[in-house]
Amino acid sequence: MKTAANARARSDEGPFYRHVIASLARIEDGAILRFAFFALLAGTLGVLYVDFRELNANAPASLTAVPQPILPPASAPDENGRPRPPITSAPEVLDEPLDIALGSGGLLSLTGTIDPGSAERFAAEIAARGEYVSRVLLDSPGGSVDDALMIGRLIREQELSTEVADGKLCASSCPLIFASGAERFAGRDAAIGVHQVYAAALSGDAVEALSVAGVAMADAQRVTAEITRHLSESGVDPALWLHALETPPDRLYYLSPEEMEAYDLVTDWLEN
Repeated sequence: MKTAANARARSDEGPFYRHVIASLARIEDGAILRFAFFALLAGTLGVLYVDFRELNANAPASLTAVPQPILPPASAPDENGRPRPPITSAPEVLDEPLDIALGSGGLLSLTGTIDPGSAERFAAEIAARGEYVSRVLLDSPGGSVDDALMIGRLIREQELSTEVADGKLCASSCPLIFASGAERFAGRDAAIGVHQVYAAALSGDAVEALSVAGVAMADAQRVTAEITRHLSESGVDPALWLHALETPPDRLYYLSPEEMEAYDLVTDWLEN
């Protein structure tokens, strides 16, 4: 028997929760799943953002510090190694991308930071005017190791000489270019220094640094092997690079004239 109470129970009229249940029943299953997915995605992104901020804020300074290759202090705190010789070149000039300029008498000047692409510009200059070049003058705080090695190989192939005069800087990856000369001229007060190879990626945020640390370490070992081979093939004692391996990337180990002679880095001294 159909009563008035039964009729009300089967209708959409009644307490608020009945309206809610009836509304949900009319929603398609696909729409509910899509809503649940996007809600879960938004929640996950929120959690990741909070974790990222905490990780970045608590990251060790060693992961977020940016090494400065321009005129860092000499050697280590215990004062081992040579004090930095006086440098006459302006820091803002050395900080500029590598400038390649052919002067008179077959002198090709390389001045500034060895930025990625320097080797291509150097090769183009040699291809265009290499017949006029006899000596490469260096004044650089270093930079890209790969570019320095490529420039060095081309210098060795062309049997060009290299030079670092008094008051000039040749640091970080720059000595790899200097070592490539068929003859290597230097002033006794030239600032020639080395330090550890470091990965630029490690100077970014903490999450990126942690994700690439293993790859960076493997790459540094590969580069060290290339450097050792390059020095040996250039007639320079690879033991020179031990000073680089022992010196943090934010410092420089400046080689003394006696060390440059012992490692066969310099073949002739420039006399004033």
